[in-house]
Formats: sequence, structure tokens, C-alpha cells
Amino acid sequence: MNEYLQLFLVFAQVGVCTFGGGYAMLPILQREVVEKRGWCSGDELADYFAIGQCTPGVIAVNTATFVGSKRKGVPGGIIATLGMVFPSVVIITIIAAFLQNFAHIPAVGHAFAGVRAAVVALIASSVWKLGKTTIKNWWGGALFAAVLLLSVFSEALRGLLPALAFLFTPVIYVILAGAVGLAVTLAQTGKGGTGT
Repeated sequence: MNEYLQLFLVFAQVGVCTFGGGYAMLPILQREVVEKRGWCSGDELADYFAIGQCTPGVIAVNTATFVGSKRKGVPGGIIATLGMVFPSVVIITIIAAFLQNFAHIPAVGHAFAGVRAAVVALIASSVWKLGKTTIKNWWGGALFAAVLLLSVFSEALRGLLPALAFLFTPVIYVILAGAVGLAVTLAQTGKGGTGT
């Protein structure tokens, strides 16, 4: 099969699982891109997730762009991105046209409640898989715990420290975590370590 068509179809298949946004797609991306096709390694995909999180746009769409670019350059990135968003555009268009007619039906509300529960499970699965491949040492675990606590309590921290509210945002957490990772690696390398 033409690789451009394969990129489009694989990411369209992932894009069908749009319930819950980009995070719900992460375990599906892991399975399709790393485990089934070997288009990138688990570490590379984790890097794409991290970069996708701190760049504008949906994390899954950004990740598709990175994977497509790795496979077939800029055209591959465009095709993978189009594949990822195509199902969403179709599904959202259909839902927008008909949702108002069915939103009041109790069964529809119950179905969405079930979907939301499934999304939480998919996100938890994604966190578990990412944690196993990316947290490789004690300082990585400590950094994970610190960012998790800051994320959970960021609203309270912004309320307590309104002048510093801009510090308690995901973008700042990602930048600070990157800076800590770089500093620790440089310190370990300077001491004759391997930096891992």
C-alpha cells in the first residue's frame, strides 16, 4: 500500500476514537504506531507527546504530525495530520446537526456518562504506559510527583498567590521539567556519569 495512504488511514483510524480528546488517543497511538508498525520507538513517541503537549493544538494531532514527518517528511506530516482530523470533522458535523434533537433523551445522557468513564480509563492507561517508558530513575519519579501535585493543586495555588498565578500552568510545568532534566543530565555528565 502507498505509504501516504497508509499514514492517512492509520491516523484516521486513531482519529475515530475522538471521545475525550487527545489524551484518550494516546494508548491507541502507542499500539498503532509503536507496537504494530514500528514507525517510532516508545521513547520517541513519549518525546512527541511531550513536545505535542507544549506546542499549540491537540496533543494527538501534533503527535500525528511528528510521526508523519518522520516517515515521509513534510508531506507525510500533512497527510498524517489530515488523517487524524478527518474523522473528527465528520463526526462533529453530524453531531452538531442532530444533537439538539436527541440531547434531552435520558438514554443519550447515560451513553455520554459511560463514554466519559471510558475516557478516564483510557487516560489512566496512557499515563501508566508512558510512566513505564519514561520514568527511569529516582529524579524522574520525583519530578513526576512534583508536577502531578502542582497540577492537582494549581487552582488553589493560583487563588493563594494571584500575583504568581501565571507560574501555575501546564506550559510552565513542562518548561521547568525540561530545565530540571537538562540540569540533572549536565550535572551527571560532569561527574563522569552517563546522563541517564
